[in-house]
Amino acid sequence: MAENSEQNEGKHESSPSPGMTDQEKEIAASAYEAFSNGQYDESLKHLDALQEVNKEDYKIAMNRAVVEFYKSDQTTTGMLKQTLMAMKNQVHTSAEDVDGLDDVENSLLYYNQAIIHYHLRQYSEAISIGEKLYQFLEPFEEKFAQAVCFLLVDLYLLTFQPEKALHLLAVLEKLSVQGSNKNGKGENNNSNKDGANQKAEFAVVNEAGKSKMHQYKVRAYIQMKSSKACKREIKSVMNTAGNSAPSLFLKSNFEYLRGNYRKAVKLLNSSNIAEHAGPIKTGECVRCMFWNNLGCIHFAMGKHNLGIFYFKKALQENDHTCAQLGDGNNGQSKKFTGIPMCALLANKRYELLYNCGIQLLHIGRPLAAFECLMEAVQVYHSNPRLWLRLAECCISANKGGSEQESKGLPCKKGIVQSVVGQGYHRKIILASQSTQNSIYSEGQSAAIPVASMEFAAICLRNALLLLPEHQQQDTKTENSSKSSSQSGSTESGSENSDACSGKGQDADKFLSAAPSSPLRKQEVENLRCSILACSTYVALTLGDNLMALNHAEKLLHQTKVSGSLKFLGHLYAAEALISLDRISDAITHLNPENVSDVSMGVLTSEQDQAGSDKGDEPVESWKQTPLCYPSSVTSARAMMLFNLGSAYCLRSEYEKARKCLHQAASMVNTKEIPPEAILLGVYLELQNGNTQLALQIIKRNQLLPMVVQRVSPDSRKKPIQPFQSVNPIQFSSFTQIQRK
Repeated sequence: MAENSEQNEGKHESSPSPGMTDQEKEIAASAYEAFSNGQYDESLKHLDALQEVNKEDYKIAMNRAVVEFYKSDQTTTGMLKQTLMAMKNQVHTSAEDVDGLDDVENSLLYYNQAIIHYHLRQYSEAISIGEKLYQFLEPFEEKFAQAVCFLLVDLYLLTFQPEKALHLLAVLEKLSVQGSNKNGKGENNNSNKDGANQKAEFAVVNEAGKSKMHQYKVRAYIQMKSSKACKREIKSVMNTAGNSAPSLFLKSNFEYLRGNYRKAVKLLNSSNIAEHAGPIKTGECVRCMFWNNLGCIHFAMGKHNLGIFYFKKALQENDHTCAQLGDGNNGQSKKFTGIPMCALLANKRYELLYNCGIQLLHIGRPLAAFECLMEAVQVYHSNPRLWLRLAECCISANKGGSEQESKGLPCKKGIVQSVVGQGYHRKIILASQSTQNSIYSEGQSAAIPVASMEFAAICLRNALLLLPEHQQQDTKTENSSKSSSQSGSTESGSENSDACSGKGQDADKFLSAAPSSPLRKQEVENLRCSILACSTYVALTLGDNLMALNHAEKLLHQTKVSGSLKFLGHLYAAEALISLDRISDAITHLNPENVSDVSMGVLTSEQDQAGSDKGDEPVESWKQTPLCYPSSVTSARAMMLFNLGSAYCLRSEYEKARKCLHQAASMVNTKEIPPEAILLGVYLELQNGNTQLALQIIKRNQLLPMVVQRVSPDSRKKPIQPFQSVNPIQFSSFTQIQRK
């Protein structure tokens, strides 16, 4: 992309201009010829001679800066950026002042600035300049107009605006058709030899441009998750580009989108990445992309250990590439000097760290995931989902638990803290509520990035602040505007017209979540519910019951909260109310009738809901029901009854508490009974004076030995997290039980 900008400058410098003399034209042509041949010193000499003839033309200084930039192997990007900025101030124009853009030379200055912003990943600045240039596309010559359009297409795809990219690609197709017509007409005015050469050259360029446009269309349709249109364009890409690495990568991405993961892996392995040019020429590290894509595919397949293996390979390849581009450790430095500009985009370290962090979190290594995500959040600090993942790392690191608990089996470690003495003097020490919930705290400031619950609270607060406010009013205005704008057409017709014109309202509904795709409005609401649920749990763990109750009530008042999070909201609200000694209000939340659905409520887009766009493979079982949630409404209601028994026990209504325990125990398997419920059964028996029965409950680790338990088909599911924290019963007078 950078080469196009400087070549255009040289071409316009050597082209005839009304204000140039014949001597200046001759010197300019010599300077451009030397620049095209790579003779930068010779080109600088000609430019110096041209500067002596015309000292007031800033365009000569601009071309001189470009030649010096190429002479340094494109490593002085920061210096070139400052030079172009000074020249823009010199001509007293800016990207917002479009009056000076009619001049082709001024437009080249702006285009070069957009190119530098593009390579420095300053996409919003580059888009603002490119869109101003696009308004004055007609006065430009065809090659420069195509360069502006291709730059904007690339920027729109990098910022996840596929509709605008498709609109520009349609404009590019019109430009290519007009160029072919002009080339055919101009053939009669030239000699036969020159006409044949121009025709052959134009055919090669036109064919390469068509292949490039097909690849851009595939990328746009993949972002839109439009399988039908993508499948059509994939055929065009394979016909024009063949089995090259870019075409096979795009086809693999398409199969990954459809859920055909094995075919996607096969396509990646069939690509010959060794023949692809290096990052200095293309700005891309294909080997790094290869390992990263394999990691993403295996992540989708649920093979997380293989996924983290491939992500680590991608990180190693990325670090190796950066070391080759820079001097030693400068490959990962934030300085632009020393690295070729066209290779600045090749460093994907922070995107790979983001992927590694998510993968490590799934395989149960929260501390390692925390380190990766903390490094990634330095760049993607405006991503609310990333802050939520950091909080989840802190929660998982402080949650603890043994191997039995991870499999969903109750263990005596949750009840018995230790055993003191032997024989007749043997004593069993029961765990209190404070010792069962381990809280990571070393007396440090909460702002220090450590995997603590205090830092988790800060991460969740950041995530909430980054989310937009509730858009109830926005939805009303959108509905009214839609009804007025669609009075004469159907909804599908208006959506298609907006998509073709590039002026659709979909871009305004998205929330940026780089490096991942933007969040739709419903995804934002789902994310808000998840953040509120985690915030409630963290506040309960830190003992901030008022804040926990506030978060739980906000969660329950969300319009589109999933059944599982609504179930959690009632449990968390009840726990906070019990800690605040508001037992009656807690009993209202613990009503089993409040639970009518425990589904995860996974959001699917409109494209995914269409039958033709779904893959034929069934959804894996690991995606359907995580172990941390109840498997059925019956299990969820049993958990509510266990907690309801604890609430009744606090009000000394022991008979009601015993009935709740009997009812809950008859609904689930014995292995699904949480340790806190067993402790509650011990407490009730001690209240009745049944010491022997209380001892038997502890020894057998069973809640009610005399009650026949009904076997549940979901016996391997793990009980929900609140039972590790909801334990309002205090065992201050029963901490030691003597064994006879």
